Amino acid sequence: METSPQDLSSLYSDNHLQCVITSYGAGHHDAPPGTALLVDTRILRNPPEDPEVRERMLHSNGLDPEVRRYVMATPGAKELVAQNAEKVRILLQHDNLKQWAGAQPFRVDVHVVCGGGRHRSVAVAAEIAAHLRAAGIGCEVEHRHIDRPILPH
Repeated sequence: METSPQDLSSLYSDNHLQCVITSYGAGHHDAPPGTALLVDTRILRNPPEDPEVRERMLHSNGLDPEVRRYVMATPGAKELVAQNAEKVRILLQHDNLKQWAGAQPFRVDVHVVCGGGRHRSVAVAAEIAAHLRAAGIGCEVEHRHIDRPILPH
């Protein structure tokens, strides 16, 4: 479920929300603020850089099933998702969360970065959220740069 920041405040007060995942592109120079688990997806194949799929992927984003399949087919992508979903689960254990989160003991923030914030970070953020939701963890996803133009190489 995608929500606006205003919608998130009511979820915080009810303690339903345990994780907020924000995807973004480092090339836009406005990373989300705050302490977070950082997932760097720049090691994965970038669809717009692949001549075989570039034209199809230029006008899509990581929420498109074809883009998501492409990103997740990159060697190491499934492991990156699984490892970071497991890190969130471990951090959400009561004693760990209290020690790590400090002022916000009710949730873990995850920042997922790629170059432009449209393909890899979006696909991986959505995959991590799916893993967490399947484990019964309340999770929201925000895609900070999904509608921004493709950045030059």
